[in-house]
Amino acid sequence: MGLFRRFVRPDLDPAPSTTAASAAQQDAAAAQQDAAAETATVRRIVGRLEALPPDVARYLAAFAYVMSRAASADLDVSAEETSAMERLLIEVGGLDEPQAVLVVEMAKLQSRLQGATEDYLVTREFGRIATDEQKLALLRCCFAVTAADDTIDADEASVVNQIARELDVSREELNAVRAEFNEQLSAIQALRRLNRGAGPEETPERS
Repeated sequence: MGLFRRFVRPDLDPAPSTTAASAAQQDAAAAQQDAAAETATVRRIVGRLEALPPDVARYLAAFAYVMSRAASADLDVSAEETSAMERLLIEVGGLDEPQAVLVVEMAKLQSRLQGATEDYLVTREFGRIATDEQKLALLRCCFAVTAADDTIDADEASVVNQIARELDVSREELNAVRAEFNEQLSAIQALRRLNRGAGPEETPERS
């Protein structure tokens, strides 16, 4: 992964000099080999994704995008949330790990670049092509992703609620799915901390 290391940290490259010419040439050759290997790997992954039936590819792309939308509700997609999305695409979408990693990274990038308008359009498109069971599965995955760090904050809960509305999921169905994640909801956690701190009221002694 030398090429990626040098791309991210160009300061790690030594300044060119006459005495370092041979080392620089070797480094350049190694970089070319790294680039070729990395490009070939990405091409193989993309090739496997392109081999999927178009409707399946469209379904998985929308599924991943909406999960990423939920994860980025607090303007930060954590490593735990990213791992959760990859795992869910493997379990629910049937992708292998390299495919899942690539799809999640693509979905995160598109979610950052496209913004609210695309969020609505993609979610509505998923609602159009998905069954009721698939909509609930996506909603459950959105909660699972936002709960990956053990807390679903108010912003994340609000976005998942909005996703449910755009999927035409009923209030009763939303509440049933959300109840599975009560332990992670920040409002519930705060209420329990408050209750633990209050304690029973003391009864004054009678003289």
